[in-house]
Amino acid sequence: MDETARLPRGGMLAFAGGSLGMGTWVTVPGLLLLYFLTDVLAVAPLVAGLVLLLPKIADVLLHPWVGHLSDTDLARRGHRRLLMTIGCGLPLAFAALFLVPGGLTGDSAAGWVAIAFIAGNLLFAAYQVPYLSTPADLSIGYHERTRLMGFRMVVLTVGILLSGVLAPMIAGKENPSRGGYALMGLILGAAMLAAMVVGIGGVRRLTAAAPSAVTGAGHGTAGLRALLSALRDPQYRWLVGSYLAMSTTTHLVLAAVPYFAEYELGRPGLTTVLVAAFVAPALIATPVWVVVARRIGKQPGLLIAQAAFVLGSLVLALGSAAGLPVLIGAVAVLGIAFAAMQLLPFSMVPDVIRASGADGTTRAGTYTGVWTAAEATGGALGPYVYSACLAVGGFVASTAGTSVVQPEPAHTWIRLGFGIVPAVLMIVAMLLQRKYTLDRTLR
Repeated sequence: MDETARLPRGGMLAFAGGSLGMGTWVTVPGLLLLYFLTDVLAVAPLVAGLVLLLPKIADVLLHPWVGHLSDTDLARRGHRRLLMTIGCGLPLAFAALFLVPGGLTGDSAAGWVAIAFIAGNLLFAAYQVPYLSTPADLSIGYHERTRLMGFRMVVLTVGILLSGVLAPMIAGKENPSRGGYALMGLILGAAMLAAMVVGIGGVRRLTAAAPSAVTGAGHGTAGLRALLSALRDPQYRWLVGSYLAMSTTTHLVLAAVPYFAEYELGRPGLTTVLVAAFVAPALIATPVWVVVARRIGKQPGLLIAQAAFVLGSLVLALGSAAGLPVLIGAVAVLGIAFAAMQLLPFSMVPDVIRASGADGTTRAGTYTGVWTAAEATGGALGPYVYSACLAVGGFVASTAGTSVVQPEPAHTWIRLGFGIVPAVLMIVAMLLQRKYTLDRTLR
């Protein structure tokens, strides 16, 4: 099969536009939902962590099942866009997360959020799985996949930056309120919908520009069997295991930012500053990582990024004693590393799919479904691990506008959970990543 096609820039930009909506879903709940539960809705830390974790457990089977449906859809219709269109209901679930009825606090509020989160996860899978199957569907080569995902990463970074900065501001910045969170959900939900529609158009343009032959695939295993089938591929198993650890780490850091800003630095408004320091460098770093991958390969570049993330995390463990400029610089290092950890693994997945013998139309949805299940699981495990740190420290939950004095161990674990724990998790990711050997044979 000819894999020398060069994709049109306009099609790549439109495809990448879909990541604006996906970036909002991944970023805002990851950044604010744990804090919203504990400090606005008075949900106990461990209960709040479970609200984020339990709905994600189903994703381990749900995402591969959606991937199977996507492969079947491709075989029957010649494209995967039907599921993506259904997934455009995601903004409604996003808004519902923060539109908690005024009379609900504590466990009842947690129940409302959990139901909205489950619905959102299902709709997210319906859009994200076929969307991320596109690079494997296209008749393009090793470096062109990196180029395509470079476009996606830049636009994704813009989405993460805008949503990560605007969400705390709309919610109330120094004094977030229930009404502010509700308004934020509505505004960002509308923006998500527009971006997701653009992304569907981008998928259509790219599959027309570099199509792969559609086979009769898509009628294989689903659910647990699909999950196990994909994980039998040793190269994929090490890659997805490493990404699970990376996803857990980055989502932990994201969930920790509001607590670190308020309780360690004493200024809740610094949440916006820290998010900007984390995300903005990725806009510059992403094109650099594309060049690095072209020169030394994707995996060596990824290992360098992971090591940088460990060093930055250890600096953050020093807390306010390090000084705000140093802390902001450390967060920027994490952001530069984060750019590589989004760009390079996502461009390695279609490499694995092609090398496994799939032609881009047979099992891409299943492989991608397992991958996004790992991403979603990490997105839940990260906040849950941090909520466990809060619980160990004896953190006291509260409602919006209520001031509480946290015990000294809580302050200690707020800091350690933001620094030491992410460093340890990222070292695990590096050890798993070193087991992946396919990259050196492809570059």
